[in-house]
Amino acid sequence: MGKTAGRARFARIGIAVAVLVVLAGIGVALAATVGGLSPAGGSNALVVEEPMGRPQDTLEAEPEAPADAAAQEAPVEKAAPPAPTPSTTGALKVTGAQLTDAAGEPVQLRGVSTHGLAWYPQYVNQEFFTELRDVWGANVVRLATYSAEEGGYATETGDRTALNDLVVRGVQYAQAADLYAVVDWHTLSDANPATNQWAAEEFFRSVSGALGNTDNVIYEICNEPNGGTSWADIKAYAEAVIPIIRANDPDAIIVVGTPTWSQDLAAAAADPLPDANVMYALHFYAATHEDDLRRALSTAVAGGLPVFVTEFGICEASGAGEIDYASANLWVRLMNELDVSYICWNLSNKDETAALFKPGCAKTSGFTLDDLTDEGLWLVDTLKSPGFSREEVALARAEVKDNSAGAQMLVSADDTLQWTFQVADRWEEGGRTFFRYEMAGSNYSAGVKSWSVVVPFNGEVTLEDAWNCKASASGTRLTVANDAHNGNVPAGGFVRDVGFIVSGPADLAVVEYE
Repeated sequence: MGKTAGRARFARIGIAVAVLVVLAGIGVALAATVGGLSPAGGSNALVVEEPMGRPQDTLEAEPEAPADAAAQEAPVEKAAPPAPTPSTTGALKVTGAQLTDAAGEPVQLRGVSTHGLAWYPQYVNQEFFTELRDVWGANVVRLATYSAEEGGYATETGDRTALNDLVVRGVQYAQAADLYAVVDWHTLSDANPATNQWAAEEFFRSVSGALGNTDNVIYEICNEPNGGTSWADIKAYAEAVIPIIRANDPDAIIVVGTPTWSQDLAAAAADPLPDANVMYALHFYAATHEDDLRRALSTAVAGGLPVFVTEFGICEASGAGEIDYASANLWVRLMNELDVSYICWNLSNKDETAALFKPGCAKTSGFTLDDLTDEGLWLVDTLKSPGFSREEVALARAEVKDNSAGAQMLVSADDTLQWTFQVADRWEEGGRTFFRYEMAGSNYSAGVKSWSVVVPFNGEVTLEDAWNCKASASGTRLTVANDAHNGNVPAGGFVRDVGFIVSGPADLAVVEYE
């Protein structure tokens, strides 16, 4: 998980850890409990003890995370509206600062970008594009054609005919899948788009000629100008390339990159292009670009600049490094509030954080949650992808607890009872792994007459035995409840001598998720 993952979970975890210290001091530590339990049995009765004072009155709890940090982990507040599609919304236009439908109503596109088509062409296929729409819930796909990198359009090794054909087929696949498609001229190492302007003119003349009557196509004419390239340079390039597209496609949306790797919106806002159907690109990587760039987006949109986030990632700007989920969630919340469209980088199995597929995944369609990286799981969670169970997505993203023998963990905490588990033993038998868990409870509030806790695992779990409780397993969840004789737990009381044995794969473990 990323450096911010789990920051807001189980706010009382410090109290629970402190309880273990108290338990050790009064002779009811989990280690002592382990020695007294019978895995086969039921011969040991649950013990409820009156402690010598409430633990929170005598021990200093670990400070809670700051309120603003917890807020950063909160889910996106504004639910995205039903995704517009070419079949329902038709050709798009720019109205003021918004991407809109023909009636001027705001439209938000949300989807994914390919990596360089010269390197990862395999993901451009009809089956997968249909899957992006029906399973992932995307409504736009971006086709990234590098200009100057190895195999790029403007290089000696680039197969221009093959790249042109792939882009045109990609837009057609997208149209058949009811997706919008962004044709991206992926300026990067060439820094100034004017460097390979001749190739861009040739490329956009060809693809717009083939796609001029296609309502689902959007043209992005320069990905990330950089290296000191000024807005004046970019604007001059755009004024040369846009008329080439307009000759074949007079009304299409055209997106223009901005200086400093498409981050300097202020320069474009100060001197925008006169074309009514032009938008301006903003790119961000959540672990690198935070409040300053978010404020720049808000300022630009408030000032009337139509912005399209045609590329973003939730890791560092290199495409590698750590994921910052809190920053990513703040970005999504803001884009949803502003009705700004966004496209996640990238559809590949490259060994980098920003890739959506695991390096060992060779599929080109039919992806499951097991095939997705942490960023891929975050994306389908964020898109609320209709083809994936919300519970299964949460489970796949969950923090996996240590399942080694002797490991201890907090597994549940509410306003009354907190439960800690220990892996008392584990062993292999008949191709399965068996785990003996022992659990202890602490009541920090009013007395209760019964108790129950649902324990999520990272895989299908089988209950083998239980003692001093009623337990049942269903799928990936184990429910543990009091037996007839031990539901009564007074305020300040402790519960011990409860346990169970489960079996499953070797990596079976308790998980934590909200």
